[in-house]
Amino acid sequence: MTQENASPAGISHGKRSLLAVAAGALAAGAGFAWWRRGSNSLPAASMDPLWAAEFDRPEGPALRLAEFKGRPLVLNFWASWCTPCVEEMPLLNTFYQENKAKSWQVLGLAIDQPSAVKRFLQQHPVEYPVGLAGLNGTELMTAMGNQAGGLPFTLVIDAQGGLRFRKLGKLSDADIGGWL
Repeated sequence: MTQENASPAGISHGKRSLLAVAAGALAAGAGFAWWRRGSNSLPAASMDPLWAAEFDRPEGPALRLAEFKGRPLVLNFWASWCTPCVEEMPLLNTFYQENKAKSWQVLGLAIDQPSAVKRFLQQHPVEYPVGLAGLNGTELMTAMGNQAGGLPFTLVIDAQGGLRFRKLGKLSDADIGGWL
């Protein structure tokens, strides 16, 4: 090793570069894991687009998200073509059935074509309301912290409007059990 290629600590320039890349990858991975676990911090103003949103429903009148304020809300973004979304729907429906009398609400926002959602729900009905979010739903997901735009994406909002849970990916029984 020549004197010009070594740092004062005796580490070559190539090794320093490799260590910097490794440290960056580790930091990025840790940041992604932290976010994927469901960081619950969002500025209060970040909730404004949620409460202002309005979507058509497969069966008729518009769905205004402001009507869901004041009670705990599970908000699930999904699509009929998304296998993990479809797999978690029975868990969400069971949660809704078991907890609606305790003031819990569940709302599904479909990031999908209206005709596909209607066909899907005819074959696989759920008891909780579903909104036809389409591309506007993608923008809402981004505003709620889903920068990757992946599905499924779930938020749990408390009765005071605070974000209590956020997850990108398929829900588990343990996730749902933690909400109560």
